[in-house]
Parts: sequence; structure tokens; C-alpha cells
Amino acid sequence: MNEPDLNLLLALDALLAEGSVIGAARRLGLSESAMSRTLGRLRITTGDALLVRAGRKMVLTPYAEAIRQRTQQSLAEARALLQPAETVLDLARLERQFVLRTNEGFVEAFGGILIGAVAQLAPGVRLDFVAKPEKSSRDLREGRIDLDIGVLGNMGPEIRMQALFRDRFIGVVRQGHPLTQQVTLSQLAAFGHIVASRRGELGGPVHDALVAAGYTRQIAAVVPAFSSAVAIAQHSDLVALVPRSLFLHHPLIKNNPMLASFALPFSTPEMTVAQFWHPRLDNDAAHRWLRGRVHDLISACGNT
Repeated sequence: MNEPDLNLLLALDALLAEGSVIGAARRLGLSESAMSRTLGRLRITTGDALLVRAGRKMVLTPYAEAIRQRTQQSLAEARALLQPAETVLDLARLERQFVLRTNEGFVEAFGGILIGAVAQLAPGVRLDFVAKPEKSSRDLREGRIDLDIGVLGNMGPEIRMQALFRDRFIGVVRQGHPLTQQVTLSQLAAFGHIVASRRGELGGPVHDALVAAGYTRQIAAVVPAFSSAVAIAQHSDLVALVPRSLFLHHPLIKNNPMLASFALPFSTPEMTVAQFWHPRLDNDAAHRWLRGRVHDLISACGNT
């Protein structure tokens, strides 16, 4: 199939606006003969005469009259597509839905802060948080999510990344628990642990450190979320091992007088929490604004 010559759209708009070959030629900086040839091509392409003589002047045919406004609008849209992206963003009138893929802990600790800050400036923006069943860039590439927020990892060479804050694991127990007085490797291993894992995995930095020191930890329960592990620890002698950011910023956990935290008696690798997006959204003004809000708000909270 032969594609139409889109350069003809510019000439068609000029001819319909001027109503004459001479006027259209002057507008486009062409000779009268060149514009006459272009009119001939347009007549063949559209199957209509477009301009016909009426006495000493040219007039538009009914078909040309019918498409004049549509031609003008189509050319304006084409020009807008080929110009730099608009940099001025009217947040008060912005209507947009963003899909953010995060784990439950992030939503519980930072979701309220982020939603409130976004709504204050852009009330027409909606944030949809979806679960993170796996660490994959496929949904970013295919446009099903706008931002992926989680622990830094390999997401593919083309995926953009921005670090938000660094995190580490701590122990959380009920207030008055023996581990709030002193914590050694043997004491930590002596109490049952609650493992938070969506996929039921028992490994991790704490498990590896205890095994390397020659201890076997007692796993009393596996739950899908860190907040569930803390809820169980609050009413038992079990130990919840959770990210420090969750303990400091979760609205139902921070400043809870029934809970206490302690540093682990060994070092574990720090985790870098970052936001990821596909490069096609680099210059999207609304997406760029959202990334800025996420970075400014979450990095300020997470690094405290």
C-alpha cells in the first residue's frame, strides 16, 4: 500500500486558507508553477478539484469547504507532535492516573505522606499502588506501570533509576522483651523468628549471618508482610526482623509504646531503595514532576 505524502498536508492547508494558487505559493515561499503542480497532485490524491475557477477568481469546492477546518486542525496537531514537549505544567488542572508498583511496607510507611503531598498540589492526580509479585522490568517496558519502587537491583540497561534512601534490617520485639536489654548472636538465635516473605522464602541477610556464625534460627511463622510480623511480635516473645524505615515511619508502628527495636549483633548489607521508570517517560512533564515529589519526600523521610 502506498503511503500518502504528508508534505501535501501543508500545501493543502495553504490552498484552502488562501483560496488561490498565488496566495498559497506566497505563503509557502514557492513559485506559482510549483504550487500549481502541487495542486495537481492534491487533486489526484483526494479525487476532488479542490479549487475551481469562478470568473476571475478561484473558489473552493464543497468538499474543500468541508475539510478546511479539519485540515487546519490536523496540521496544528502534527506541528505540536514535532515540537519540544511542553514544559509548563498546570498542576491544579492536571488529570492523570499513575500506577506505582511497590511492596506493602512502602505503601504502609510512605503512602499516606506521598498521597497527601500530591493531592495538595494536583487534586486531579490519582495514585494507584499495585503489588510487586516479582522483580522484573517487563511491566515498565510494556507501560502497565509508571514507577517501580523497591530495593536496587538489575532492571535492564535501558531502565532509568534514582536512589531514594538506604535501609537496613533491625529487630522488633514487644516492650520489655529480654532482647531489649542485651543482644548477642546466641540470644537472638534462642528466640523464635517471624519471617516476612510474599513467596515463603526463608533465606536472607539475617539467616545467612546466623548460619555463618554456626547458629540455626528458629522460624516460628512466615507471613506475607513486615507489618504482620510486627503485629505478631507485639503480643508474643517472637522476633520480627524488618527494615528500619518501616519501624520509623509506619503510622501504626512508630512511637508505639508496646514495641521496641534493637540493632542486630552483626552487620548486614545495607539496601538501597530506588525508583525505576522507562526512558519513554523521561520528558513527560507530569511524570517528571511525580518523580521529583517521590524523591524529595521519600528521601527526606527515609534518610532520617
